[in-house]
Parts: sequence; structure tokens; C-alpha cells
Amino acid sequence: MALNIADLLEHAVDAVPDRIAVVCGDRGVTFAELDERANRLAHHLAAQGVRAGSHVGVYSRNSIETLEAMFAAYKLRAIAVNVNYRYVHGELKYLFTNADLVALVHEREYSDKVAAVLPDCPKLKHVLVVEDGSGQDFASYGGVAYETALAESSPARDFDERSADDLYILYTGGTTGYPKGVLWRHEDIWRALGGGINFITGEYVPDEWTLAEQGKQGSLVRLPAAPMIHGAAQWAAFGALFTGSPVVFVPRFDAHEIWKAVQDNKVQVLTIVGDAMARPLIEAYREGGYDASSLAAVSSHAALFSHSVKQQFLTELPNVVITDAIGSSESGFTGIGMVSKDADHTAGPRVTFGQDAILIDENGAEIAKEPGAVGLIGRRGHVPLGYYNDPAKTKTIFVEIGGVRYVVPGDYARYEEDGTVTLLGRGSQCVNTAGEKVYPEEVEGALKSHPDVFDALVIGVPDDRLGQRVAAVVQARNGESPDFEAIEAHVRNEVAGYKVPRTIWLADEIGRSPSGKPDYRWASDYAAAHAPAVER
Repeated sequence: MALNIADLLEHAVDAVPDRIAVVCGDRGVTFAELDERANRLAHHLAAQGVRAGSHVGVYSRNSIETLEAMFAAYKLRAIAVNVNYRYVHGELKYLFTNADLVALVHEREYSDKVAAVLPDCPKLKHVLVVEDGSGQDFASYGGVAYETALAESSPARDFDERSADDLYILYTGGTTGYPKGVLWRHEDIWRALGGGINFITGEYVPDEWTLAEQGKQGSLVRLPAAPMIHGAAQWAAFGALFTGSPVVFVPRFDAHEIWKAVQDNKVQVLTIVGDAMARPLIEAYREGGYDASSLAAVSSHAALFSHSVKQQFLTELPNVVITDAIGSSESGFTGIGMVSKDADHTAGPRVTFGQDAILIDENGAEIAKEPGAVGLIGRRGHVPLGYYNDPAKTKTIFVEIGGVRYVVPGDYARYEEDGTVTLLGRGSQCVNTAGEKVYPEEVEGALKSHPDVFDALVIGVPDDRLGQRVAAVVQARNGESPDFEAIEAHVRNEVAGYKVPRTIWLADEIGRSPSGKPDYRWASDYAAAHAPAVER
């Protein structure tokens, strides 16, 4: 069997060729049209020397062309590499060279950045430019117009046989250092994130045609709200297409535009990344009077989805199923929780672990499943090969227990009495105050459950007596003057006293990545450069 991203898409194309595959704005393409355009692009890239194992950068916001470029690479057994569109010169230079890019597909608005970086990237020989109306010059560095390249190339699907061992790379990080490329086999990433395993039962999908055949019976329209530079969005889109389900894109995250897209396209499944998307979405829904009657499910991945915001969704959309999944670019799916009205919210997200996940102590040994036990999340089975071009870093995220290899990205969690697990957050951000460990996500959830607080990041700052004290950068709700005494009293009812922030800064907007993940480096820099609003 070829459990390969390109093969899985082609099976869906053959099953439902005339069904709409992707919609972005006023434009849509069918599965057959998506396949043909990806074939044309693949032939063009092959003519420029792209081969099996070559790396092709995709530097774009969400669009039909983004998916076409990624699938074109996989059709050639090449590797698509996501490029963060917020990166500046040094970050782009690092990624282009670290990822060994030989070709690049980018939106025209980024032409000036590409022109500046190309002289430092001798391996990068060919550049395709997607028209976006920006008018930026790309002739100076030999960029080729995307649509011209497609028009001049063959639409035939006549590529070499592919393998489950073909490689997929997802670049992640960049908020606490340079990005890292997580390297997976196609079968492993499909099993971990793309629908190759039933996440509830743990059963394998039996063969490469099953998802496409299921798609013949019906489909669900899905909208990934995160950018495709983020793994959660990529696999929400890929998993949908494998089952013959249409994908709806909004190029830039705008809460009102997303609700318009939900309304206009009768979206049934909306995937988001935690509070950074959920909070503006639910407030825009209240303001706009949108018709979301088609919506059946909202699923959050990869970032804190706090209880207070979940409850707002349940109030406004009582017939919608809401789920909260945990995992990372390094681990894939780790656990999932169903959100219910009035659930306990005194800690972080509470989920049921997948069958391959356990907690591990800092010495690399499995922790007994006893209530209150805290450890690092480890996952076995279909896990990545490591980090691309970084064997030293690769060694830091894998442990072997009883002869079994586990990936351990660095997230802590706690076993609960009912068999569920509470996610505590990334250990690298843990605040050690007078010997007590405080996990930022737990305190952030408590802060954001107060009506004056729109968003917050929790950090540790030096303290002569405590070593570190808990601090926070807070974004107030529009039009609100936060009552810090009331906020403190509220947080004390949610978490233990030693977890309550002693210093708080106010910011106009919290720094986050394009996907909504917290930028703790930004928070620390902001705190260092500004006077606090309150200090106790």
C-alpha cells in the first residue's frame, strides 16, 4: 500500500472528481481541477530539476495555490516546506538554507523579501510567483509567474510510484529561537494526524482507499481558521480532502470574515487554535448576527482553549459539539476532550489520552497512573524521525522505555482521578517560585475567565526572595479599565495563592504567532521594556 499524501489525495479525486475541493473567497476548484493544476505544477517543477527528496518552499497565506503547491511537491516525492510569512530577513535566510530549498513558491507581496534573501541561498535555483495584485517586482531575480508555468505544463498524472516512506517536514517554532524542521514518514504523519487512525477507538484505517470510499457516501464542509504554515491547519485541510470533504479558506484571520465564510459556504466543521482565535470569533459572532446553523462542530488544537471561552461558545451555539485536542508538531495527536457545560475549569484542558500516550518522569521512566502524578507527555507508535539537519536536538526529544521509542516534546500533564489527564503546559515556560512549579496555561486560563481580561500571557520574572515570581502581561477587553484588585480576587478563587501574578503589565495586544500560539519571548521583552501596571 502507498500510504502517501499524494496517493491519498488522488484516491479522493478519483472517487469524487466533480465535487468542490477548495473554496477561497469567490473562487473554488473541484477535486479534478485541483488535481490537474497540481499535476501541471509538478511537471513544471520537474522540468526545473526538482526530484524525489528535493525541498520546495511554500511562502504564502491560505489559498488554493498553497494546497496546489504542497500536493505538487508530494506528487514528485519531493518535500513541501512551510515558510512563515511573518519572518524577517535573518529568519528567512536561516530557514531557506537550513531546509536546503531548491525551489520556492511565494505570493507576490513577498517579492522584496525574497529578492533580498536569494543571494545568500545558492541552492535555491527556481522561484514561482503567485499573483496577488500587490504589484511587487519579481523579474529582477528571475521569478516565473505561477499561472504561466501551469499553462505551459502537462496536466497528466504520470508520476513515479510513491512510498509510505516518503518524507514530510513541518517547520515549527521561531518564538524562542530559530525554527526546527520536524521530519516524518508519510505513513506516520497520516496515522498521527491525517485520519489514518480513529482517534477515539485507536483502530487503524485498513487501507489507502478507505477514506476516499467513505467520501462517496457524503462529506462535511470544513474551515481551518489557522494559517497553513501551522500543522493543525495543514492536517485539518489534508484530512478533509482525503475524505472528499470540501475545504474553505479565509486568506487572513479575520473573525467576521470567517463567520461570513461559515454562513456563505454552510461550513459544518470549524477548526481553530485556542483562545487567540476562539475569543475574537465568539465576540464577532455576537456582533454580526451571522447564520451558523450549518455548524456541527468546533475543534480546537495546539493551544490553550480556556473554560470561560468554551462556555461562551456553548451558550451561543448550544447545538454544536466542541472538542479540545492536544498534541504538537513533534508528537501528533495525543489526547482529546469533549467540552461540556459547567465543567471544572480550575486547571488546564482535561482530555483522554490516546492509547499510545503516557507520562514520563525527568529520568525517562514511565510514571504510574495515580491521581495527582505529574510528568512529561510521551507518545510511542507513529512518531517523527527527528529534526531535519539537527541530530543533537533530535536526541533531546526521544527516550526509550522497555525497548520502545517515545517522543517527548516537553509538555507536562497530570493524571486525574477519573482517568483523564490535565495539560499543564510546556516545561520550558514553567515558573519556579520558592520551589513551587507554576504552569503558565493554568494561570492564563484563570485570568481570561475574568470579564475585564481579553488575553494574557504568564511569565516568570526574577525575584530576590522567591527566585522567580509569577507575572503576567494582560490585554484588557476593549473599552474596559481593568480592576486589578477584582482580577486578583477572582484568580485566587481559581488557583492556589502562590500561582497568582504579583506583577502585571498592560499591553494593547498580546504577542502571538500567526497560528495563535503564545510568544513568551515577546512577553518577557515587553515586561523588560515597560513599567508594570501593578506590582505587589
